[in-house]
Amino acid sequence: MQETTPIHFQTTRVLPEYDVFIHTSDGTRIPAHTSILASVSPVLENILDQPRKHRSSERIIQIHGVPSTAATAFVGFLYSSRCTEDEMDKYGIHLLALSHVYNVPQLKQICIKGLSQRLTVENVVDVLQLARLCDAPDLRLRCMKLLTNHFNTVQKTEGWKFLIKHDPWLELDILRFMDESETRREKLKKHKEEFGLYAELSEAMECLEHICTEGCIDVGPYNVEVDREKKPCKRFSTCQGLQLLIRHFAMCKRRVKGGCLRCKRMWQLFRLHSYVCQQNDSCNVPLCRQFQLRMEQEKRKDDPKWKLLAKKVVSAKVMFSLSLPKRKRDEEMRVTMDSRGIRHFGYNEYCNNRCVSC
Repeated sequence: MQETTPIHFQTTRVLPEYDVFIHTSDGTRIPAHTSILASVSPVLENILDQPRKHRSSERIIQIHGVPSTAATAFVGFLYSSRCTEDEMDKYGIHLLALSHVYNVPQLKQICIKGLSQRLTVENVVDVLQLARLCDAPDLRLRCMKLLTNHFNTVQKTEGWKFLIKHDPWLELDILRFMDESETRREKLKKHKEEFGLYAELSEAMECLEHICTEGCIDVGPYNVEVDREKKPCKRFSTCQGLQLLIRHFAMCKRRVKGGCLRCKRMWQLFRLHSYVCQQNDSCNVPLCRQFQLRMEQEKRKDDPKWKLLAKKVVSAKVMFSLSLPKRKRDEEMRVTMDSRGIRHFGYNEYCNNRCVSC
């Protein structure tokens, strides 16, 4: 015997008498209105447009495969466009299936969002299978990520054991996704490490200009008094170390013979600066113009490598600048503009006379 379940639909509309009944698997009858169902779901509209065998017979729609309470929540959404948290907790999976079968996009999006927030290691396999059947790529991706991050725990669940016995293709899809995720993580890690290196070199280039134009604690242009009682430079984390490297470079006796690793490092910084420098003859950094002239006169085989390195260093500087707040970015630009035009380094003449190939 079928039981008719009265429903209190949350709507302010004045409704006529019921003219259609939804029958569920357990025999429950849910009264509804054809105009409401047809206006929300094109699938239900097509069902309702089919001719009846007898005009006097009731309009009946069969919704099987889900609990009657889930079907009631589904019909309630068609009237009110609302789904409570309690209904999502209890019937989220069933409502997603119904929203896909009967083409109710608004409910489908609500279910995808609700199920994404309720994913656990216990239900992730079931939700993943449903997401694949219901064409829900966002929900599928969330499930895949949770599976990847907690795979050892998911392997112990009943859902996973059922999957490997009955759906080997989905298991293969999951394992392939995990392998690709690991590859992406390795590439991202490598990219971050490279970007960090280029960012450090970019800061070293700025710091070099800062020392050679403004001067700092220990090193500065010959016409600028350095304040030796000044606190350590706060603008650049590499400033103190670079000043020590410059002082060593200026006094090292092994530099010309090429036997000093610290001097080689300084030569490389000077050379890299010449590739990124845009000031031409007005640059205050030692050897800048000499390196640029040498590049013009000699088409060295390793020039493309240096150009590529300089390009990546400049890109890192731009990316870092864009990541700063606007006020900080404007301040950096102002300081850079104000620092131009100061005279050359005290030992610039010395370096120019002793210039050798890198």
